[in-house]
Amino acid sequence: MTDQYLDKCLAIIESVRAQSDDIRTAAAWCAQSILHERVVHMFASGHSRIMVEEMWPRYGSFPGFNPIVELSLTFHNLVVGANGQRQAMFLENVSGLAERILRNFIVHQNDTAMVISSSGTNIVPIEMAELFQKNKIKVIAIITNQHSQASESKREDGKKLSDFADLILDTGAPIGDAMIYIDGMESPVAPGSTIGGVAIINSIKAELAQLLTQHGKPPTALVAGNIVGREKAIAIFEAAYDEHALNMSRLYNFSKK
Repeated sequence: MTDQYLDKCLAIIESVRAQSDDIRTAAAWCAQSILHERVVHMFASGHSRIMVEEMWPRYGSFPGFNPIVELSLTFHNLVVGANGQRQAMFLENVSGLAERILRNFIVHQNDTAMVISSSGTNIVPIEMAELFQKNKIKVIAIITNQHSQASESKREDGKKLSDFADLILDTGAPIGDAMIYIDGMESPVAPGSTIGGVAIINSIKAELAQLLTQHGKPPTALVAGNIVGREKAIAIFEAAYDEHALNMSRLYNFSKK
């Protein structure tokens, strides 16, 4: 089973590699936003939240992003009861919630947005992308093409996340996401969209870091102490978080709206 799963993961990586030109385009859009002292908004619901947190903040990542992670849509560890998964899955299909979330920020046409949803059919991510486009912000959608095409939108008009994307990147996972079929089991196990999504995120991150450096603004990347020494790692950590705070302050300064 391990060999089967890893072979399928290798195929996903090759699928991501085939999108290299689009990944470089996504990185170029993000670079323009950051060079204009604006941000790349990151939004996802459900387990797609993983891709938001993979982009920022963690080792090997840097400021320039606004990670929008709503706990009501992504808090899975209790599973049932208060804050359970049933509620989260219900809420991600409540029309109007995206507008209430985005109302907390001042967005600008120099921003870029990245919206992640494997199916691309849930209402909140779709409406979030729609709102970004209405504000003349380029939208990068990360979806699972095969799964999205085989799925019905929860919106009455049938539109999906891909309908509000300026650029679509595909995780390369199959319909249903899970990739391994076992004799005696009705349902497959071991999903693959996170593998592809994380590969896309970190490919964009690497391309973006190179672009920013080429423009004379190398990003402040969080780094482990066993690479640069404990004191320098702490200094970089503080500088990166200060930079992020400055970026966020621009999104909250409603006096200039």
